[in-house]
Amino acid sequence: MALPQQLISSHKPSLKPCNAYTPRCPSNPNGMCFLYSSPTGLNLCRRRSVNSLRCSASSFSEKHHTNSPKSGDVVELPLFPLPLVLFPGAILPLQIFEFRYRIMMHTLLETDLRFGVIYSDSVSGTADVGCVGEIVKHERLVDDRFFLICKGQERFRVTNLVRTKPYLVAEVTWLEDRPSGEEDLDGLANEVETYMKDVIRLSNRLNGKPEKEAQDLRRNLFPTPFSFFVGSTFEGAPREQQALLELEDTAARLKREKETLRNTLNYLSAATAVKDVFPSS
Repeated sequence: MALPQQLISSHKPSLKPCNAYTPRCPSNPNGMCFLYSSPTGLNLCRRRSVNSLRCSASSFSEKHHTNSPKSGDVVELPLFPLPLVLFPGAILPLQIFEFRYRIMMHTLLETDLRFGVIYSDSVSGTADVGCVGEIVKHERLVDDRFFLICKGQERFRVTNLVRTKPYLVAEVTWLEDRPSGEEDLDGLANEVETYMKDVIRLSNRLNGKPEKEAQDLRRNLFPTPFSFFVGSTFEGAPREQQALLELEDTAARLKREKETLRNTLNYLSAATAVKDVFPSS
């Protein structure tokens, strides 16, 4: 199911990403990165500073975390349709300037600090599965614009539109991955990590950087949050990211990511071989 197509024309995304989406860089876990497209759809990491984004810590009450959402619960959530996919655990900087979304921000900063980020484009429409973005830092400017730093939290599925003005509000249910049966999730996650390391190494080589081996990309993450982290690095292919976000099986998500990484590695290996033969090309 997808949300009605007419919502795209009547409610175009009005907040623009500040540096788009900037997840933690696998080759630079202590810094931020942005991603660039490869012909295979996977994006490889390149550093970029986000020091220009000035934020002050938001006042955050413990009441926002007293009740953990459960699968099957129905709640109302304000929505931001955006041409990007947010994953649980990922960081999203945003700039908000349009009046109706400034209204939303004033409401959120007085209440829950949480809203739904949902993927939308002119071809596939607005998805019905998204991810909660929680405001962890914000700055309000003198002209009433906002700079935000948000963090991805729970996934949700839209079940009913409550209203469309001044901004979208929908009833949603929470999504959780189902048990993966007899699958060796740790083994799959380790395979995916190995492919990621090889992709980073060859990408660095193609770009004339030292071929340093990336260390501990999992950073003690369990397989499910690691699968979301991997999906967040595929930023140049938002439809593929959306497909990964919608999967409710960790093993299936890791297998799909492994296949994408394997295809990317094959492409990089071929490109590296061509560069070795024709270094001036």
